[in-house]
Amino acid sequence: MITVAICDDEPYFLVHLRKSVEHYFFIQKQEIQIFEFDNGESLLSSGQNFDMILMDLKLPGKNGLEIIQQLRREKCRCQVIFITSYQEYALQAFQVDAVHYLLKPITDENLYQALDRTIERMGKTDSKTLTITKGACTEIVFIKDILYCEVMDHRLYIHTKDTTYNYLGTLDELHKKLDSRFFRCHKSYIVNMEKVVSKQGDAATVIGGGQVLISRRKQQEFAQSLLKFVRKELL
Repeated sequence: MITVAICDDEPYFLVHLRKSVEHYFFIQKQEIQIFEFDNGESLLSSGQNFDMILMDLKLPGKNGLEIIQQLRREKCRCQVIFITSYQEYALQAFQVDAVHYLLKPITDENLYQALDRTIERMGKTDSKTLTITKGACTEIVFIKDILYCEVMDHRLYIHTKDTTYNYLGTLDELHKKLDSRFFRCHKSYIVNMEKVVSKQGDAATVIGGGQVLISRRKQQEFAQSLLKFVRKELL
């Protein structure tokens, strides 16, 4: 279980932030316990050991930076995300080893990116996400769950084991958001090499039976990349 503290003196924002954090971890299927505080002193006196703190800077009494400085003096190594309307404290925030510094108003996409980095630093799970925005709707895809991506008629299709997401975009833009396990095997396809189960001629099959094309000029590079991932699995 991950313990999360949220500290902000704006009641509406506190409720909104809690819902966003709960949604993020629900999708991740990670059990959490959230504690809410409207000032820093009550956080300090709670006696809880938090894995993660989402902290406003301007608070009644001691400000958020002073609270984290005190925790650091007490050898607390919790991960900290500052969320504030004040840009001028950014340097001081990183001097207390904050993971991220978010400026209000924040979006779910920015928050989820900050939580991704925080979880990575904690070493809890492979939690990188891809945020897809379509109008007023935001969908979160865990990168580790992606089997392959393709483009048809200027729409991107992201295939996972359970569903397919689609939106307007380009493979070039998408590829920049993915990590080294993803290989651009064709002008119309990107494949997660960890999900490849076989290769036949100019096509590769992924878990679940989906297939991607491999262009002629990418054949050798694909074979080398596949061999690297097979060796990795055997280690």
